[in-house]
Amino acid sequence: MGIWDFVKSAGKALGIGKEDTPPSAEELKKELDSYKLGTENVKVEVQGDKAIVTGDVADQSVLEKAIIAVGNTLGVSKVESKLTAPDQKEPVFYTVKKGDNLWKIAEKHYGKGKGAKYNVIFEANTPMLTHPDKIYPGQVLRIPELSET
Repeated sequence: MGIWDFVKSAGKALGIGKEDTPPSAEELKKELDSYKLGTENVKVEVQGDKAIVTGDVADQSVLEKAIIAVGNTLGVSKVESKLTAPDQKEPVFYTVKKGDNLWKIAEKHYGKGKGAKYNVIFEANTPMLTHPDKIYPGQVLRIPELSET
């Protein structure tokens, strides 16, 4: 549980001509469910430009993906998560800055010389990310822990 900040003016636009207004709860729920993450039982509410997601999810990755799927939407500035998952931990998110790429982000989080681990970040953000080169400033990505193997 927590509240995360997003860049209100960055993200996927839902609907035509609605760039200045936050999406409705129904639009956010439809967008979230389109990723087929297992969020059918997740409820989405909107209060101003804050989205609130509530419910139980299967695991930590679904919890984090649900937060970023909703938050990386044009018009959303905050996501309050009331989601619960087994063995839940505090998520690690990163907001993309101008000039970033997944290699640089991997080195920032995993250490110098570990840029090749960018694919771990890419995979952790699919299906919202469709290609490793298609990230944009203001987008929030989930940063998973590296496995020991």
